[in-house]
Amino acid sequence: MRGLALALALCALPLPAAAHKVIAAVFPSGSAIEGEIGLSNGEMAPDLPVQVHGPDGALLGETVTDADGFFLFTPTTPVAHTFRADLGAGHVADVTMPAADVAGILGVAAPAPAVPADDGAPRATTGLSTADRSEIARIVRDEMRPLRREIAAYREKNDLQTILGGIGYICGLFGLGFYLAARRRLNG
Repeated sequence: MRGLALALALCALPLPAAAHKVIAAVFPSGSAIEGEIGLSNGEMAPDLPVQVHGPDGALLGETVTDADGFFLFTPTTPVAHTFRADLGAGHVADVTMPAADVAGILGVAAPAPAVPADDGAPRATTGLSTADRSEIARIVRDEMRPLRREIAAYREKNDLQTILGGIGYICGLFGLGFYLAARRRLNG
């Protein structure tokens, strides 16, 4: 009888809450900075105001996420850009793009590409116009968005803490089973 009471008491213990984290990322996108804001459960943050701050904390500008939680911001100065947004309920997105990446977007102080040695082999030339390159970049960005979300959700879902927690529950259930079997043997 005590074993049953113990099992019921263990079942009545509160389980850990299914918490979620804020997912925020920024990356270069042509002449702009593209970013996304959402939660680790896959829920994105639509129509959310995003403030952009410089390294000194000064406000550089503002933008708003679209219906899918993505935003675009065109930088004007080659300094680190910190993007902040309040999702409510204590969730705050805070992500920074380093000054070197912003400088690369603006085309200032970018490192010179290495010149390959001429081995006499013919080189292919693309002949794409700036408009064609921009359209290709837009298409690639649109195709990459779902992949970025899936990768972020996978990281959140299968982290080490979750795996160790599952192993702990399994060991605990086995321990409870062995305890109840030993009690039955002693009483029987």
